[in-house]
Amino acid sequence: MKWINDSSALLIVDVQNDFIPGGELAVREGDQIVSVINELQNKFKHLIATQDFHPDDHGSFAANHPNRKPGEFVELAGLTQILWPVHCVQGTIGASFHPDLNQSQWKAIFQKGKNPEVDSYSGFFDNARRGDTGLGDYLKSIGVERVFVCGLALDYCVKFTALDAKSLGFETFLIADATRAVNLNPDDGELAIAEMEAVGIGILTSKDL
Repeated sequence: MKWINDSSALLIVDVQNDFIPGGELAVREGDQIVSVINELQNKFKHLIATQDFHPDDHGSFAANHPNRKPGEFVELAGLTQILWPVHCVQGTIGASFHPDLNQSQWKAIFQKGKNPEVDSYSGFFDNARRGDTGLGDYLKSIGVERVFVCGLALDYCVKFTALDAKSLGFETFLIADATRAVNLNPDDGELAIAEMEAVGIGILTSKDL
């Protein structure tokens, strides 16, 4: 099967400094995917990135809830919300893309998480599905039918971006060696892959492409 054609897009999810080892919400081995993604970009006509871009008063930050710590749960926008360390705040180095990530051929960047009242894991919608980034309409406007998802983190933003892509009718694939998991629980990454497979998302590696 010829996986990649002119109607294919690579979605690069949140490869930002705060998700890299040394960042505020570091994903173990997150830096190791950068070279893989840079190599992948050479194969695609359409390169689109997402960027976590929070105001400093975001409701998902434990620091904005008195006597609360990261890992605890609150209600946000009517949803159960896990609290995170302050991360990817607009205008900070932590919100910037990894400096070694090649951005030269990107067609567009879609920012998410800007509404302080609801978190946004997916590159398409906020977690309450009340806000739309415009990514889905953009992909359709440039003729994309098949999306390949990579980036950080597998068990949150990558998973929900892939699930939403599939729900919007795109043929969707995860590039498994171009992502890493937070793994708050040790098997969260594996469970995320199983959840994606269960709805028909293809699981590939960069070598398959």
